[in-house]
Amino acid sequence: MRLFGIVIVLATVTAALAQEPPAIKTFSSSADVAALIAKAKSERKEGQPLILERILQLAPYNANLEYRASVGPAAIHEHEAEVFYVIDGSATMVTGGKLADEKRTNPENLTGTGIEGGTPRQVAKGDFIIVPENTAHWFSAIKETLVLMTFHVPRTVNSPQH
Repeated sequence: MRLFGIVIVLATVTAALAQEPPAIKTFSSSADVAALIAKAKSERKEGQPLILERILQLAPYNANLEYRASVGPAAIHEHEAEVFYVIDGSATMVTGGKLADEKRTNPENLTGTGIEGGTPRQVAKGDFIIVPENTAHWFSAIKETLVLMTFHVPRTVNSPQH
């Protein structure tokens, strides 16, 4: 019986050691990004506002591709800024203001059906945008499709708040 217990412990340790560490991907070529865009476009279902694909990953950071073909919910990230780079397309982005029909989606994010108030801005291919933490943001109008690279940047404890 003692041998059986040792075998179980060894099997558990072996399984734990065999688990893959968090993925690391520090380079994506333009061809890789083009393939992600094509994948997102083909996987999108009618009415689905957003498809998300991972471009790069080095914990705790991720650079994501967002393929947006229709207006989705507004958001506030309470503990991280979000950097956007417009890969393709154009849209109206609203920042600031107050979330309409605000709901909590998880311990660090709020969502809403839109934004009341706020500042609208036209964004297009090649533009960069940074949205500070605790700031409502929303793509209120999208012309055909909008393809973005997004990067969430957590604030460190000693970083000043705006």
